[in-house]
Amino acid sequence: MNSHLQNAGEPNGISHSMINEISTGEEPPLSNLKPLPGSEKSIPENTIAIGLPDPNEQIEITVILRSWPEDGNSAIKNFAQDNDLKVVRIDPDGYSVTLSGSIEALRKAFGVKLTNYASPRGNYLGYSGQVTLPGRLADNVLGVFGLDNRPLAYPYFFRLKNLPHITYTPNQMASLYDFDSSLDGRGQCIAIIEFGGGYREEDIARYFNWLKMSQPEIRVVSVDGADNPPGKDDDAEVVLDIDTAGAVVPGSRLVLYFAPNSERGFIDSINAVIHDKDNKPSVLSISWGAAEDEWSQEAIFSATRAFETAAKSNITVLCASGDSGSSDGENDSLAHVDFPASCPYVTGCGGTSFSPIDETVWNNGKAGGATGGGISDIFPLPTWQFNASVQPSANPGIHVGRGVPDVAGNSDPRTGYVLIYRGVPVVFGGTSVAAPLWAGLIAQINQGLKRPVGYLNPLLYTKLANSKALNDITSGNNSAYQAAPGWDACTGLGTPNGLELLRALMENLKSYTNVTD
Repeated sequence: MNSHLQNAGEPNGISHSMINEISTGEEPPLSNLKPLPGSEKSIPENTIAIGLPDPNEQIEITVILRSWPEDGNSAIKNFAQDNDLKVVRIDPDGYSVTLSGSIEALRKAFGVKLTNYASPRGNYLGYSGQVTLPGRLADNVLGVFGLDNRPLAYPYFFRLKNLPHITYTPNQMASLYDFDSSLDGRGQCIAIIEFGGGYREEDIARYFNWLKMSQPEIRVVSVDGADNPPGKDDDAEVVLDIDTAGAVVPGSRLVLYFAPNSERGFIDSINAVIHDKDNKPSVLSISWGAAEDEWSQEAIFSATRAFETAAKSNITVLCASGDSGSSDGENDSLAHVDFPASCPYVTGCGGTSFSPIDETVWNNGKAGGATGGGISDIFPLPTWQFNASVQPSANPGIHVGRGVPDVAGNSDPRTGYVLIYRGVPVVFGGTSVAAPLWAGLIAQINQGLKRPVGYLNPLLYTKLANSKALNDITSGNNSAYQAAPGWDACTGLGTPNGLELLRALMENLKSYTNVTD
């Protein structure tokens, strides 16, 4: 096992035992059926019921198990047979079972009233209340996904209609951050998860022709029926991810996993990346997210277990920390952090306003965006952050938890990135850019090391703590939190010094052992 993974549970991250303890809660009253802890849903504001679905409509759902049962598949198969459901797919490695059935059969099997809702973000099938399961099965189920498909994650980009005076291309920014120009990512694969939008091949080809560099190989993987459907505003996120990562490592393969914007799509897409034996990605970039309190408990812990598996599979996960400052877009006057960036198995990427002389925290106010960051309300302080001087949450209670972000990169649209979007040059910013920029850097480093870095956070905070691999950002704030020497809840440990980071990792990973269990 990796030396920096051996304490990934308590309290480096959220271990299986911690997931069980946190998500189980109080024991429900004795009965044949138990409510599934963490599955509770309520109806969001400005959302209305618009009717009942066709009871004969067939849909698929995903059941995530806490552990694979000793009796193999019989428990879940018996449950499916007893409730007129079909077992579509069983994935013991992901503790995942896909079931299909009619709306009526699923309603009876899981004890929820399924209803069609209209919300400002689109119509969806969902429920209010809790899922129920037979007691023995409920004890081994971490989450049930697909009964409620409300849109969840947001893409984190800012777009300027008028070109500012200071702009960069991603490869120029890589040069300014001293990435190794001799490494083009050849032989590396970067996974990028998208929950909406699509891209036009002619836009990508035109951009790389304009940059006078080769275009990376791009593949598309469909998750839960989603595909590459360009034509909506979310296209900007997809193009941004491709162009940013691709311009840093044009020799790499980019694999886009298109998934529905729902908890099921989120969980299934992470597992699809982990178990993709054809492409074998070593880096995963996600520029979508939502405040921790927007997610159900079952989704957070199921995703955390999947990210833990990614870490053990030597996949480095980079996630945007959000573009709404310390509130993360919530309107309750409290500080919030973004998930998945807050997951301990993820490297959260914050944002700066770039200047070669004085790089500062990105904060242009409510209208212009600001880097997300703060203290998690869900995850405890990991051991690798013990010596990082993580301050208490700005919220009442002086709570200290997982600090977000871990690293940062230029995200201010006023010092933004010129891309070609729908045929014309457009300047983008947002922490959506920081994540694929870092993903490109890690692909370079993996190429240089001739092995994957894997789980990055413990290395950043321990072995690299006294190196020159990161540029400390000490000026600015994201509203509730102030930049300071060392780690802070605006830009984490700082922005990359590419060559120094590669040298430091080469030196510190000489005795590195790949995960074998």
